[in-house]
Amino acid sequence: MVEPLPKWLMQRYSLLWVKFKDKEFNHEQATQTLPDDERMVSVILSEMRKVGWLEMRLDPEDARKRLYKLKSPEEVVKEIARGVGK
Repeated sequence: MVEPLPKWLMQRYSLLWVKFKDKEFNHEQATQTLPDDERMVSVILSEMRKVGWLEMRLDPEDARKRLYKLKSPEEVVKEIARGVGK
């Protein structure tokens, strides 16, 4: 049986989607947007990547930094449906 996705993760996704939609953002911008401390934002972004809601790439101007981009709500629903079908 597939575990339901945590409500807190869906809420954080919603906050980020309202702010950035399909535009790229960095960790600092996510920290400014979410009501969580910097360490928790790292956990949130990692969890979103694990469930397939978030894409990550290295910043071409500074390879130490990461750029994030959310998948659309439609794509997220498909990811959830795939998880349920497993």
